[in-house]
Amino acid sequence: MPFQRSLGWRQIRTSLVPCCAPSSRHRLIYFWRSEGRTAIATHPVSVRRLLLPALAVCLLAPEPASSGDFSLLSLSIRARVSNATTLGAEQPEEADAYDLAVLLALPWLNEIKSGWKIDSRLMVSAGLLQSGGEEALTVSLIPAIALRGKGGWLVLDAGAGFALMSRHTLGTQDYGGPFQFALTAGASLPVGKRLSLGYRFMHYSDAGINGDDTTGADLHMVEIGYRF
Repeated sequence: MPFQRSLGWRQIRTSLVPCCAPSSRHRLIYFWRSEGRTAIATHPVSVRRLLLPALAVCLLAPEPASSGDFSLLSLSIRARVSNATTLGAEQPEEADAYDLAVLLALPWLNEIKSGWKIDSRLMVSAGLLQSGGEEALTVSLIPAIALRGKGGWLVLDAGAGFALMSRHTLGTQDYGGPFQFALTAGASLPVGKRLSLGYRFMHYSDAGINGDDTTGADLHMVEIGYRF
């Protein structure tokens, strides 16, 4: 349908009309008036290009996002249960890892019509990585996105950030340097009113910035948390 809007001293009128031959292509026609003269400009446009972005917005953001507050979500302890290679090359040394993690809620929040919620959070951890008879202190800072089931019965999350290691050579394994990129994904279930039990995957890697002879770590961990 044609529509019209006023912009100060000029008037713009836009309508969508079909081309002469049957086609899914349409032509967008602009009319504007300035100083008593009328001008016309046309521009070919696909109806699909007009409708698909709007459809995507409706599907991906059915409810408007809201802004929450920074808050403490949970404290958790984590321990490595497996070093099965998931990303990158196979590790020459088997590693043990233990850490303490703090989970903070970030302001962005969105609710889906099905009752699930998507929120943003920040994972901060400090711990110990043992491999080849040697130890390194590790700290990580990882922003993440979480999907929470209705009533909080299940939480799925994934994020990417960075980590620092007090030493980067443990036994025969060279991590490349003290700075590491960190990837994580996890799932957790509530246990009672305050506790939670979950699985955490952590991947450390220098992404090859220190050469091709470095190897990262894949850590599959069990996570026990206290929810606030």
